[in-house]
Amino acid sequence: MEIKKILLTENEMPRQWYNILADIKMNPPLGPDGKPVSPEALTPVFPMNLIEQEVSSERWINIPEEVLRIYNIWRPSPMVRALSLEKALGTPAKIYFKNESVSPPGSHKPNTAVPQAYYNKAFGIKKITTETGAGQWGSALAFACSQFGIECKVFMVRISFDQKPYRKSMMAAWGSNCIASPSTETRAGRQALEKDPDTPGSLGIAISEAIEAAVTDETGQTRYSLGSVLNHVLLHQTIIGLEAKKQMEKVGEYPDVIIGCAGGGSNFAGLALPFVYDKLNGKEIKIYPVEPAACPTITRAPFVYDHGDAAGYTPLIPMHSLGHNFMPAPIHAGGLRYHGMAPIVSQLASEEIIEAKAVTQLDAYKAGVAFAKAEGIIPAPETNHALACVIDEANKAKEEGKEKTILFNLSGHGLLDLAAYDKYFSGEMKDFSLSNEELIKSEEVFADYPKPALLKSR
Repeated sequence: MEIKKILLTENEMPRQWYNILADIKMNPPLGPDGKPVSPEALTPVFPMNLIEQEVSSERWINIPEEVLRIYNIWRPSPMVRALSLEKALGTPAKIYFKNESVSPPGSHKPNTAVPQAYYNKAFGIKKITTETGAGQWGSALAFACSQFGIECKVFMVRISFDQKPYRKSMMAAWGSNCIASPSTETRAGRQALEKDPDTPGSLGIAISEAIEAAVTDETGQTRYSLGSVLNHVLLHQTIIGLEAKKQMEKVGEYPDVIIGCAGGGSNFAGLALPFVYDKLNGKEIKIYPVEPAACPTITRAPFVYDHGDAAGYTPLIPMHSLGHNFMPAPIHAGGLRYHGMAPIVSQLASEEIIEAKAVTQLDAYKAGVAFAKAEGIIPAPETNHALACVIDEANKAKEEGKEKTILFNLSGHGLLDLAAYDKYFSGEMKDFSLSNEELIKSEEVFADYPKPALLKSR
């Protein structure tokens, strides 16, 4: 009988995160004066212990025991061989997935929410503000803050706030406050509503609101937390790939292809970066981040300096960007509607170490339904994008008559996204693709900004 599930014991869980900044070259974030931002300049937004991680060049960073204790609620997460999907596709490919849907909030997001809450608590912070797209990050941070007794306020992108009401209920159950963004509580929110009262909102706007709420708090005991994009966030997520490497070793396998959906870059990077390390050291492996055709940051947007938020509160960040005022189409994969891509992922793409793919919403849901029928797990809309690429790669292996090993990240379940599945089954779901005209218009916002250097890490 072939092995279906590959498990690690708690004692086998990694005790360190992998920091890829030790192995690649990066452009620095820039301040308003065009000079690199100092760590001290970030202190109104983040606690210094997280800022130190953000700029660290140490390859391995110890995971605190208190974080490991909470990780043990669901980690190590299982790796599963998708034998039924392989059979349904008739492919010679072996398909494995890391199941991150087993966490309490149902996604990979607590991998960074827990350490961020821990480091804020250790620094004496009483309240954290954040944004969320689909609600997975907001619910993960709400869970993490409940573990450490920290107050949490979440600005949720309005289209998702309306589409996914039970994410708000999850946050409430963990004691957090969730409001729709843009809101009237911040200057950034009011400006967005004045410009378009019916706006579906964007992650860029929600980030502006959360940052503003943090830095204007008169107590000085509030900080902001981000669920993707930043270096320390991707660092925390590498526990996924580090566990995956151990699990593949247990069955004598090594992947030929790594696949993850990509919005801001956190779940993709969490799985991929430990394998990128191998690729930098000569291993032959293909690594694909997969994004929506409606918000094609890596596949069509340029590598530029741009703000991470709509109001321009953040430093200029080196990333593939559609422009910080870009308003994405209201696709159901709310976690993939961000205008930019993580600097680390952007740098790897610019060096062609990874190769981005884009899929349409309907193709993503078709793949998700095929996976659900075969494997029994209903995947999140974001994960469906990765699955479309997985099935494509498996079908290529069938056409070529070649065996290959595919590993992807099942970043979350879709049990709170069934309204979107209903729209797919009823034929109401639409495809969205970004036009060339929209792309050109979106690029105007950063036309006069500095350009990042084209660095080479190998």
